[in-house]
Amino acid sequence: QCCVCGERGAAITCAESGCARSFHLPCAKDGQCITQFFGQHRSFCFEHRLRQTTVTAPAKGTTCAICQEAVGNIASYHTLACPVCKHAWFHRGCIQQQALNDGMACFRCPVCQDNALFRMEMSIIGIQIPDRTPAREDNRAYAPLLQRHRRCDAIMCFYHGGRELAEEEG
Repeated sequence: QCCVCGERGAAITCAESGCARSFHLPCAKDGQCITQFFGQHRSFCFEHRLRQTTVTAPAKGTTCAICQEAVGNIASYHTLACPVCKHAWFHRGCIQQQALNDGMACFRCPVCQDNALFRMEMSIIGIQIPDRTPAREDNRAYAPLLQRHRRCDAIMCFYHGGRELAEEEG
């Protein structure tokens, strides 16, 4: 039975020895459970999830380095800090989206630009970092933007070659 929604069929169990909690993967976020997407792919319930230990509560008025919205005044499941510079704070959802966009090759702290320690810490606390190049570097991603428009769409076309004849340049 899922410890988050109470429904049957929960297939993921907490990796903490002696803990009998189980949850559905889609329920993990709502229940503040984490999954480590490397090594043994361990998952932890809300009580046993790994927490950032090297950070203190954010100062009053601290904003997310990504979305610039307030992060609150306590360190929690939803607020994460860079383990290197310690003053860069993020919403879990914002840093997760950045990791999905950047991939393993480019994911780093947006403030101090550290990649090794930052990536390791984020992986441990449940941020999924795909092992691929960033989507922006995929040549097919922007192919439609590179296609030239080859037909005159003016109400009255004055080009002597007609609407369907495109110049090589211009």
